[in-house]
Amino acid sequence: MNPAVKDPQRVLIVGCGDLGRRVGRLWRERGVSVTGLARREATLGAMQAAGLTPLQGDLDDPSDLPPLNIADGFVYHFAPPPGQGRTDPRLGKLLAHLAAGPLPRRFVLLSTSGVYGDRGGALVSESDPPAPGTDRGHRRLDAERRLQAFAEATGVETVILRVGGIYGPGRLPEGRLRAGTPIVPPGQAPRTNRIHVDDLAAVCVAAARRGRAGAIYNVSDGNDSSMTDYFDAVADFLGLPRPPRIDRDEALRTLSPGMVSYLRESRRLDCRRMREELGVRLRYPDLASGLAACREA
Repeated sequence: MNPAVKDPQRVLIVGCGDLGRRVGRLWRERGVSVTGLARREATLGAMQAAGLTPLQGDLDDPSDLPPLNIADGFVYHFAPPPGQGRTDPRLGKLLAHLAAGPLPRRFVLLSTSGVYGDRGGALVSESDPPAPGTDRGHRRLDAERRLQAFAEATGVETVILRVGGIYGPGRLPEGRLRAGTPIVPPGQAPRTNRIHVDDLAAVCVAAARRGRAGAIYNVSDGNDSSMTDYFDAVADFLGLPRPPRIDRDEALRTLSPGMVSYLRESRRLDCRRMREELGVRLRYPDLASGLAACREA
């Protein structure tokens, strides 16, 4: 486990939705002041209810961004890229805004395992070169590279988290299951990786405190399964019928473009670096324990 750096006096969370509020509460428990940046009024109200300082700003309009009092603090970037294209200008605008003022000490970026592309179910580690196969993956890789260039130019320490699927309270595919949307049989389904949102929040805090400057970490619970196994487990948990099966060729013709893009990619994440360097003990190391926690929540 890496030694911890000194806690900051302040943390800024950009794109402070559900995950951001969970991360913010963990920092507040450590006595650190937390500010969340968001665009929507409802999100700002939820931040305030969670004990965070809300700050309104729109990453699509740099002139709308307020001053960010984050000198020597930590920044998290959870805001997604735009929905189209292969670049992430939103992060670029934020980094330009930060560069104009007192710099933070550390910057943690939430990326995605989608930057690896399809690996045919093989195990991938952080040393494997990215090969995104979708525009979504290209946007995330562009964000990583923008941040790395920012670090080289400014000396700000960075940590990148390549995260698998996130599940938890309010993050289950209930609507899809109730609609009876079909899925391919388990033998035709890609391997997928996931992590409970509370465990991800803990990893985010550990990454800022113990992550090596410039490091990339794969993030999942380490218990991959097929996409169909996941949907079946959630259906059983919710007491809903398991989704009907269709052949892969039919699925590629009839399912939504988003679902098809997931069907075309299969990989397993090697998360040894996360466990060994960040020292996080997952509360929900498998799907069964994570779903049980959703019931309690």
